[in-house]
Amino acid sequence: MEPMNDVYVWPVRVYWEDTDAGGVVYYANYLKFLERARSEWLRALGIAQTDLARRDGLVFVVRHVAADFLRPARFDDLLEVHSRLQELGGASLTLEQEVARDGVVLLRARVRVACVRNDDFRPARIPPHIIKRLLP
Repeated sequence: MEPMNDVYVWPVRVYWEDTDAGGVVYYANYLKFLERARSEWLRALGIAQTDLARRDGLVFVVRHVAADFLRPARFDDLLEVHSRLQELGGASLTLEQEVARDGVVLLRARVRVACVRNDDFRPARIPPHIIKRLLP
């Protein structure tokens, strides 16, 4: 299916809790930034994950992440997480995500998200009403 070409941008401020002893964002916290941006991207598309779970019995789970850490972010930096749908399959979607500060990319990631049934976590097709919102 044809992926969406729009880039969703979500701002995030770096707090003390995001940093390590050196005042640099701890590498695992970038995954939290990426997750929040994906959740806000879905919300902006009108996809409520709580409704998906309750009505359709489905949830999205991260299946794979590949990340390149290019430059450090530090306490109090204002960052932007850029998310773009790269691939849309029957039961999964892949996003390209970047974390940037003042236009400089700090991290690049490719994240594959699977659609699974929330009772047994077995793969499930993404419902047509969700696919309709994901496509241009």
